[in-house]
Amino acid sequence: MPLIDRPLPELREYRGRNPRPDDFDAYWSEALRELDATPPRPELRPAEVVRAGNVECYDLSFTGVGGARIYAKYLRPHATAAAGTKHPAVLQFHGYSGHTGDWLDKFGWPAEGFCFAAMDCRGQGGRSEDSGQVKGTTLRGHIVRGLDDPDARKLAYRQIFLDTAQLARVVMGFAEVDADRVGCFGASQGGALALACAALEPRLKRSAPVYPFLCDYQRVWEMDYAREAYEELRVFFRNHDPRHEREQAIFTKLGYIDVQHLAPRIKAQVLMFTGLMDTICPPSSQFAAYNKITAPKDMVIYPDFAHEALPGMIDRVFNFMRGL
Repeated sequence: MPLIDRPLPELREYRGRNPRPDDFDAYWSEALRELDATPPRPELRPAEVVRAGNVECYDLSFTGVGGARIYAKYLRPHATAAAGTKHPAVLQFHGYSGHTGDWLDKFGWPAEGFCFAAMDCRGQGGRSEDSGQVKGTTLRGHIVRGLDDPDARKLAYRQIFLDTAQLARVVMGFAEVDADRVGCFGASQGGALALACAALEPRLKRSAPVYPFLCDYQRVWEMDYAREAYEELRVFFRNHDPRHEREQAIFTKLGYIDVQHLAPRIKAQVLMFTGLMDTICPPSSQFAAYNKITAPKDMVIYPDFAHEALPGMIDRVFNFMRGL
């Protein structure tokens, strides 16, 4: 098999390259205190876009840090609330710049007895608000949003990571949901958010990240993969630090939103999917996070696949979540 990264035995031992800020734990402890002080004020409205006999569909909105109203699609088995039955729940997070998509492809979950929520990331392709005001460039994406603001709390992904935990809290609070049986999944950015959600909401029981984004930024840069999803790193350096005089400080600040550093907090069982030919989120960056997870975990490897549809992946995720 051709190699685009380290050999697999080395990947299984790789521990990451991007610096971890000295105050990382304090940073996220403070962030969670802010979340604790943010009343979610959830609202459910019957969705008018689709009508179904066996599935109830709702537009869900709730408040995230900074006052932004966050949107999610919420589906549950028909007449669940009236029946008084407690169901497991699954959360889904979408890829970078995207949105939650259509309703119909989510119907399989409530049809099998799950409550299901899919969140629009703030400031991306869906309906969630982006209320953040930051100093410095926002050109090309969320990784660099807030990077030149003196206040590291303005990093965009800090807020998005916290939104995932707020969504979990909201769904766990619904009368029809068994808060002890909640899991999450997603691919690319969604994979990173599935890890971040499990790290910041320790009650989650299962997480299935698929080739997660937002891991080991410095490794991605040094491999010359700062293009496509990571292109904004290249644009940022070219425009704002062309001689890399601040390189160490920049990557250290990115360490606050590097999922590999959140990974040790995860208590949920993890099932990760990785393609060894991935040139968008290179395997080593994904293994940097995976190798730091101390909870029960397994890695499903696709040797010949890149950042693309992985055969059998969603079926395996579904069977994994049936264990909730």
